[in-house]
Amino acid sequence: MTSRTCALMPAVTEIGGSEAKWMQVVAALAFFMALVPQVPLLAQGLDREDAIETIVGSEVDTKEENAASESKRVLAAISNAHNAAEEVRKAFNLNELQIVFLPDLGGESEFDEAIAKNETEIEALRQAIEGSAMFYHAVASRSIDLNRIVGLEFGENDTATIFVEGEDPNK
Repeated sequence: MTSRTCALMPAVTEIGGSEAKWMQVVAALAFFMALVPQVPLLAQGLDREDAIETIVGSEVDTKEENAASESKRVLAAISNAHNAAEEVRKAFNLNELQIVFLPDLGGESEFDEAIAKNETEIEALRQAIEGSAMFYHAVASRSIDLNRIVGLEFGENDTATIFVEGEDPNK
């Protein structure tokens, strides 16, 4: 034995019988707990509509509109994606959340130019939505791919509108 091993031996032998048994019980318990199958979490799931409303804090409405008929709002939301991302991070309560699907968005148009110009800001908005339980669960409950979100508009009285490219997948 080396002098280092000898120095440790007195510490090991000083543990009394009851202390050694206690350590064995704790080690055995830890071993068996590692073998126990994982118990499913009892958290509230997103399958129930009232669960979504509780998380979001308000009812989530969806509708489809033509981007052309709402062009000013849609273009403003796309251009303001950076500021909207900051507001999403700060928001903790909404009175109303509306998700607007824009089936005619796409092709060669002023919308595509605005989306391309603001691509980095729109990606920051998507990340902010993903990081917000309130917004994320509202979007996820409607089976919306985050990559389809092109803008978000905050209104008066704690209202928000999310603009989504394409058709409503739930219709």
